[in-house]
Amino acid sequence: MATSKSESELKELFVDELKDIYWAEKHLTKALTKMAKAATSTELQTAFEKHLTETENQVARLEQVFEAVGQKASAKKCDAMAGLIEEAEGLIEDTKEGSLTRDVALISAAQKVEHYEIASYGTLRTLANVLGYPQAVDLLEQTLAEEKKTDVLLTEIAEGSINESAKQE
Repeated sequence: MATSKSESELKELFVDELKDIYWAEKHLTKALTKMAKAATSTELQTAFEKHLTETENQVARLEQVFEAVGQKASAKKCDAMAGLIEEAEGLIEDTKEGSLTRDVALISAAQKVEHYEIASYGTLRTLANVLGYPQAVDLLEQTLAEEKKTDVLLTEIAEGSINESAKQE
């Protein structure tokens, strides 16, 4: 009996975390659009636009995860993502339009988002595995890989030239 109660509590946690990241991804689509428009370098604008498309696909993939675990897709406000998005908006306001310093700030904000998502998807994938949802594991793993790849890309953009160029402003 304890195992089934424990499993049901674990599944409840899993579904709750799924609702959290579902809200986060849906709201991130709006934020990425703003971030792309605020970016100075074409390379960073392109990276944000590409990740926007990925994020839209990730929302659809999360809907598949809900289905795979027998749940209706629904969102629950993610306070962490709300805070990260608010921080990104503040950085846009606090930096000079058209500056590479703004791009440095945008990359910083975006990487904070990516690290939150990496932690969330890693945990969700592990819980899906423990709970015996192989289809959910595969779907979550795909998104986790995309988030890690985006984080690496943002580092490459920053270290490639933007950080050094911003130093001259």
